Amino acid sequence: MKLMVIILNRIDSLEALLEGLSAVGVGGATIIESSGMAMTLSRLDSSVLSASIRSLFSGDEDNRTILSVIKDDQLEVVRKVVYKTVGDLSKPNTGILFTIPLDFVEGTRKGRNTPLLNKSAGDKKEETEEPKEEPDEKEDK
Repeated sequence: MKLMVIILNRIDSLEALLEGLSAVGVGGATIIESSGMAMTLSRLDSSVLSASIRSLFSGDEDNRTILSVIKDDQLEVVRKVVYKTVGDLSKPNTGILFTIPLDFVEGTRKGRNTPLLNKSAGDKKEETEEPKEEPDEKEDK
């Protein structure tokens, strides 16, 4: 499993990106409003940015940070969706995509292949599974 992180500069692509991710089996994501360092410095009127550079960041454009736990084999299809909807990430002001390997994940639904958007409220069943208890170690007598 991997933690997929997309920092999306082109927030006009957010809806299409989320629909594309859902269509390829990414079952859920957390979207956080975020902003980059240069934008934040410009808002703070920091002396680090000169007046000429500050004018480039005077807009009200923020980012969206998308977090999702994906299976290892989903990465390539996710990359294709990102490039199709957002564009070439090597271009300025598009976004950043990276993953972090996870060694433990709890709280995700197992075997969910159908996007939640396709299920009606009546079809949803909460799946709860208790963690399996480790067998007690037998004491030697």
